[in-house]
Amino acid sequence: MRRRTAKHHASLRRLPRIRKPLAVTVHFIGAGPGDPELITVRGRRLIEGCPVVLYAGSLVPREVIACAPEGARVRDTAPMTLDEILDEMRAAHAAGKDVARVHSGDPSLYGAVGEQMRRLDALGIPYEVTPGVPAYAAAAAALERELTLPGVSQTVILTRTSTRSSPMPEGEALEALARSGATLAIHLSIRSVGAVCGSLAPAYGADCPAAVVHRASWPDQRIVTGTLGDLAAKVRPLRLRRTALILVGRVLSPERFDESALYDARHHHLLRPRKKKQRQTD
Repeated sequence: MRRRTAKHHASLRRLPRIRKPLAVTVHFIGAGPGDPELITVRGRRLIEGCPVVLYAGSLVPREVIACAPEGARVRDTAPMTLDEILDEMRAAHAAGKDVARVHSGDPSLYGAVGEQMRRLDALGIPYEVTPGVPAYAAAAAALERELTLPGVSQTVILTRTSTRSSPMPEGEALEALARSGATLAIHLSIRSVGAVCGSLAPAYGADCPAAVVHRASWPDQRIVTGTLGDLAAKVRPLRLRRTALILVGRVLSPERFDESALYDARHHHLLRPRKKKQRQTD
C-alpha cells in the first residue's frame, strides 16, 4: 500500500469542510402532574440542553424547569397567545437553538399541542414529543387504586365536560359514556362536579364510588372520596376551581374482584410454560 505523504495530508486540510445542516428541534415535553421528580429522565435531559425553554407556568412548577442551562431564555407561556408562542419558536429556529416546550402531565391529553404542531408543520420547523406521567395516573397512585380490575372494569375513559371555550363533540356527553360502565377520569370539570355526579348517577347508581384528587402529586394535594350521591356536597365547601380530577367507578372501592390469571399457577403462557411431566421408570 502506498504511504500517504505529508504533502497529501496538507492538501486534505485545505479542502473546504462540508457542514451538516443544524437540526433545530422543538421538543414537546410532558412535565408530569406536578412533582418535579415525576418528569422523565429524557424530559429533564432535554430541558438541561435547550437554550430556549417555554413552559406552562400555571400548571408546571418552576422547579421542573430550574435545570435549564445558565443563560437560557425561559418564558412562562400562561399569559401568552398562540401567535406569541410560535414567534418564540420561530425566532429560536432562525437562531439555531433547540426549544423545550414544557407541558403539564402528558402532551397528548388536553395540552393544546395539536394546534402548535400544525403551525410548526406549516413553518417547516421539526419537532418531537416526549411523553409524561398523566394526571389520572398520579391521581390513581394517590388513591392507591388500580383503575382496571378483573370482573369490575377493564376500560378507562378519559374525558371532560363542555365549557364555553371547548364544547364536547356529539356523542361524547357523560350520559352516553356512562352506559359503558367503565372507570371514568373526568378532567377540567371540577366547577361542575354537581352536574357531573347528577349525569352519571342514573347509570352508575348514587352509591357508586367517586373521588376528587386536587393537584395530584403537589405538596398541597387534597383527596376527597365519597359516592356519586354525596361527593359534590363534600367538595363544594373547598371551593376548588382548577387542577382537579374526578374519578368515578366501582374500582375505587370494590367489594370483591377476581385475581388476574397472569400470575395464577394454573395459567401457563410463553414465559411460564407448562412443565412436562417426568416419565416414571420401572
